[in-house]
Amino acid sequence: MLKGKVALVTGSSRGIGRAIALKLAEQGADVIINFFRRRQAAEQTAKDVESLGVTAKVIKANVGDPEKIDEMFDIIGSSFGRLDIFINNAASGLPRSALDLDTKGWEWTMDINARAFLLCTQRAVRLMEGRGGKIVTISSLGSSLVLPGYVAIGVSKAALEALTRYLAIELAPKGICVNTVAASLVPTETGMLYARGGQQGEGSSWQTTPAGRLVSAEDIANVVAFLCSEEAFMIRGQIIIIDGGTSLAPFSLVSKGGGH
Repeated sequence: MLKGKVALVTGSSRGIGRAIALKLAEQGADVIINFFRRRQAAEQTAKDVESLGVTAKVIKANVGDPEKIDEMFDIIGSSFGRLDIFINNAASGLPRSALDLDTKGWEWTMDINARAFLLCTQRAVRLMEGRGGKIVTISSLGSSLVLPGYVAIGVSKAALEALTRYLAIELAPKGICVNTVAASLVPTETGMLYARGGQQGEGSSWQTTPAGRLVSAEDIANVVAFLCSEEAFMIRGQIIIIDGGTSLAPFSLVSKGGGH
């Protein structure tokens, strides 16, 4: 389905990013693995990608730093000469209430979760010119629902979703599709960090869904891969929710104990 395509997945050494990288590779795409801190994990992901018969390249870059973004895309340009798929997955932010937020934490979260999407897209488009491409960014339910201690992350994700709509229209004439996948809590290391910080207990709504289980990284990867396919050509500027129905029901109704 994606044979011969070149894909960049930011924050793909582990968790959701790793699952997306492997899914795109399974579909035939060469994959650029971006990481900031965990080189060993990134290199393992690259090995797993290559085991699927495609090319993998590992690039270290802090997407919160505009200069590092430029360096990353310079490497991609010199190594591949083009980019067909850009998955904006890298994210950061610690659980804090609005009154406990400081300037450093706010700017760090906004820079990595929102500004990086814009700056990376600006560079990605240069490598997609004349051929078109697919851009998918990863958001969360906290962009529209109020979650405990999630204010900075939630606001940054809301900005990311607004950017998706604007970019979808602006880039449509270039043949570039832009969409967002918004998921509920995923049992990755980062997801569990938020759950602990937000004091979500074993019996909370985030421990299950109306579908009977939590969303997995693979669930997200499957939808991302579809959005990168030609079958999704007419899907533009949309926020695709993957939550097993959680956002449709009151939290009390999806807890383990039922609706009591």
